Amino acid sequence: MNNKKIVVFGGGTGLSYLLKGLKDFPLDITAVITVSDDGRSTGKLREEFHAPAVGDIRQVLSSLSSTSDNIKKMLEYRFNTTSDLDGHALGNLILISLLNITGSLKESINELCTLLDIKNKVLPLTEDANVTLMAEMMDGSIVEGEASITKSEKKVKKLFYKEQPKVLEEVKTAIGEADLIIFSMGSIYTSLLPHLISTEVIECLDRTKAPIMYLCNIVTQPGETDDFTVSDHVNLINSYLGKHKLDAVIASNSKISEEMALRYSNKERKDPVKIDYPVLSKLDTEFIEADLLTIADGTLKHHSQRLSSLIFSYLMK
Repeated sequence: MNNKKIVVFGGGTGLSYLLKGLKDFPLDITAVITVSDDGRSTGKLREEFHAPAVGDIRQVLSSLSSTSDNIKKMLEYRFNTTSDLDGHALGNLILISLLNITGSLKESINELCTLLDIKNKVLPLTEDANVTLMAEMMDGSIVEGEASITKSEKKVKKLFYKEQPKVLEEVKTAIGEADLIIFSMGSIYTSLLPHLISTEVIECLDRTKAPIMYLCNIVTQPGETDDFTVSDHVNLINSYLGKHKLDAVIASNSKISEEMALRYSNKERKDPVKIDYPVLSKLDTEFIEADLLTIADGTLKHHSQRLSSLIFSYLMK
């Protein structure tokens, strides 16, 4: 029997955490990564080498790798020095060097997948080097660049690209062949929605017969999703989707301790995302809840194995 095919859209830490669990199930996974980041090491490398963003790709490759923990730590290693290397993650430098050798980000990822013993497919949304995220804010002002949008204290009215990127053919094929499409937890405005402001992606999602599932964030993000409930997340994503809206949403109903909630609220201005049952019951989206939280390195995280089991059960039912 052939494995079911899943396409997961996202970027950064949320997607990496999800894939750690999903990779242990008999699934054919295609992870599609946003490449519009222009901050930190990634931003410097984009400017210097005229390349798409590689930072989120690096994180995802680390999480999918079957090599030793030290090799994964090496990929994530950031130089702390007084030279130009300061702040750069080694994995970013490796990806850029492979990009210069192969001339293709997709091929660079494939080479690194072989090296890191990765069985699943990892694709950038686009190979376009100049992909730039833009935001119109509630006050009508326009902010350019992902890092600037994240730093802005203003609320986003709508996201768009400066120029529409050319989506990789393999991404479009994967959507067409998928048994399930997943929108990963993570930064909704900088990791998830950059996929959904691509007209080519929306056209493919409109044609797919596969259900579309969203994994809801645990906590809100300051300036982006303040006071958001689970249904607010669903409605925001649906507002960017075309004809095919969300079929299912998974949210954690774990009890968060008062101490942990206060720590998030005071230090990071983040609050737990509330499950608003009465509103969710009226939406045309299946709501799935479970005790999905764990504490790792002193922070709230989705338990990747429990979450992956839930996704696998949904797919096989």
